[in-house]
Amino acid sequence: MTTAAVSRRGVQTLMASRSQVCRRSMRAVPRQISCRQFSLSSKRLAKEGSKKSKVSPEDKAKLWDEYKQSFHFTPASPPDSLRVGGTVTVHGFLGKRRDISAKAAFVDVVHPGQSRPVQVRSAWEVEGSPEHELHLQLKAANSYSPVAVTGLVEEAPGEGTLEEKGNALLRLGSIQVLNAFPRDIIVSKGVQFPATARHLQMRFSEALQRRLAFRSDVASWSRKQLTSAGFREFETPVLFKSTPEGAREFIVPTRRRGFAYALPQSPQQFKQILMASGVAGGYFQFARCFRDEDLRADRQPEFTQLDLEMSFATGEDVMQAVERYTKELFAYLGETYRLAKNTAGDDNKTIPIPIEALSKGKGTLSTRPYATISDEPFQRMVYDEAMAKYGSDKPDLRIPGEIHRVDHILPSSFTSMITSLEDPVVDAWRLRLDGSPSESRKFVQRLFDSLPPAIGKNPDGMPAVMIYDSSKPLCGLAPLGHEAFGELTDADEHPELANLSDFEDGDVLLLQARKREPFFSGGSTALGLLRLEAYRAAIEEELLPYDDTFRFLWVVGFPMFTPTEADAADPGQGGHAGFSATHHPFTAPLTEQDFELLTTDPLRAKADHYDLVVNGVELGGGSRRIHVAAVQEAVMRDILKMDDAGVAQFGHLLEALRAGCPPHAGFALGFDRLVAVLSGTGSVRDVIAFPKSMKGEDQSVKSPGRLTPAQLETYHLALRSAKTSQGDDTKK
Repeated sequence: MTTAAVSRRGVQTLMASRSQVCRRSMRAVPRQISCRQFSLSSKRLAKEGSKKSKVSPEDKAKLWDEYKQSFHFTPASPPDSLRVGGTVTVHGFLGKRRDISAKAAFVDVVHPGQSRPVQVRSAWEVEGSPEHELHLQLKAANSYSPVAVTGLVEEAPGEGTLEEKGNALLRLGSIQVLNAFPRDIIVSKGVQFPATARHLQMRFSEALQRRLAFRSDVASWSRKQLTSAGFREFETPVLFKSTPEGAREFIVPTRRRGFAYALPQSPQQFKQILMASGVAGGYFQFARCFRDEDLRADRQPEFTQLDLEMSFATGEDVMQAVERYTKELFAYLGETYRLAKNTAGDDNKTIPIPIEALSKGKGTLSTRPYATISDEPFQRMVYDEAMAKYGSDKPDLRIPGEIHRVDHILPSSFTSMITSLEDPVVDAWRLRLDGSPSESRKFVQRLFDSLPPAIGKNPDGMPAVMIYDSSKPLCGLAPLGHEAFGELTDADEHPELANLSDFEDGDVLLLQARKREPFFSGGSTALGLLRLEAYRAAIEEELLPYDDTFRFLWVVGFPMFTPTEADAADPGQGGHAGFSATHHPFTAPLTEQDFELLTTDPLRAKADHYDLVVNGVELGGGSRRIHVAAVQEAVMRDILKMDDAGVAQFGHLLEALRAGCPPHAGFALGFDRLVAVLSGTGSVRDVIAFPKSMKGEDQSVKSPGRLTPAQLETYHLALRSAKTSQGDDTKK
């Protein structure tokens, strides 16, 4: 038949056939949806949803009928009823169908609360039979839809019991789709959904699901462990009041004109009141905390603390309790979990997987055990030593080599080249890589091309870099001059530099100037930050071996007070002394000598403040508290120079201390950070169900939202104009 002879009906039939083939081929090759495509799709749906509905009455009736059909569904059978020969009902999400032939198919039903799927088999012989109709229903059901499936439990292939085989086999008896998964959301292998679709991220990322389940398990274990250790769990208010503890707060306006709540930076004051109340010798709480501060990978505006406090206790008592908890947690994890490489990702992150799940169908997955930690007491290091040797108050003990002061051997001609500071301190650190001098030079170039501004634009001067190369004059250290080179490489003359001076070809020597201060302050030095960046880069480029051990230590002996910087992000306690409390104003001095320094030289006083650090991450911090009201008020009023109004904001706490409050001390463990470290990921956003972005936004629900004029009126608020409000974005 020629083209001209094809009838109109024949053309329509041919086009319909081609359309079906195209649709089948598109379904056969899943397409990965991009973040932009998903975002545009979401915006389009929102826009269309805001329009007046044009659905016909017939379609509306059909929609309600479908909803009513899914409203009533068969309850799931108990898990222990999955016995061969029994008829059961299972709930879950429908997996992708696997067609064995035109008359047989398999599909998994995955329940989010169960560790293993149920495999469903559908087969038919006679067209039009009940089995054929069921098969058509299964084929019509969209993958990933929630379903209720009833069927007969069959003998699964393979040897062993049903438990040993890992999943049950169900012959399809009926299937009820409870809410069809839309076909316009394309799910392909390794699909990356945007943050605006957090529900899909959680739904289709095994790594994220595993980490969130792991978080739940660690929390459950912690509750049991602390309760058995004599702690009692209490909840403290989330609606608090503004008090100058140190960080910037979130304010919650009320309908009472001029009155507002503040979200708590921590439960600190409430737990001290609990100690004064005598209701518990030990308190704990998974506390929600809120701080309006600059965000990082390990910081969120709202976060969870595992908060502890002990009465009739010192800081030593608390450190020992936290250390026991940590060691027992690692012992539990070693018995219960293994770590697997995230093969679906493009990074070195790992996934914690229960050993029980590995024994049920995932035995071939490559895993490694949790690193064990010694029964020996955690190492302790005073703050000044940590800052001098590692340039950080949370040092990563896995990084090889310490920082050494070398300004006493450097000529002024060299020092003046690296800094404009008068009489600076110059620190040095040697990085030993697995490579030649030329390879080290290339690494340094890549490192310095990607340095963050805080390091690359240091006002005290850029770091100096030299590569040790025995084929060069003075082995590549010629900028130091002959005399300084000789002193630096002569360990006999300067034994304090022995760990720095044994150079080998390819070693990288980094030098950085800093202001000469009478004491350390802050959390890091410039060379400390560079040291950390260089180590991370070397690990990523596999120039240093990755160390997966956990190196715990207590950093102790922090300064009780820290000088206030003119551009400080945190407001401190609002006093007029020129400094603020390093931890918070309730921290007790460390020794009797420090009590004396409070009135003579408070910036030299040390606090009974302790941080638990592992691999460069501060997991938490705590302190012994000032438990006598008169002393607490004196610190606020006489040392920090807080005015009457500032002290009055803590009147509730002072009254509690005055009522015979016992000595007490406590600790707050950053629970998000703890789970992130134990999961093998560097970001707390990987272990939080609904995290905030680096801008403090929840992109999945679009918060924070703009205040409406009605809300502003209800809460007695007004927006300042853009001319008088620096950084205000209301006009953007």
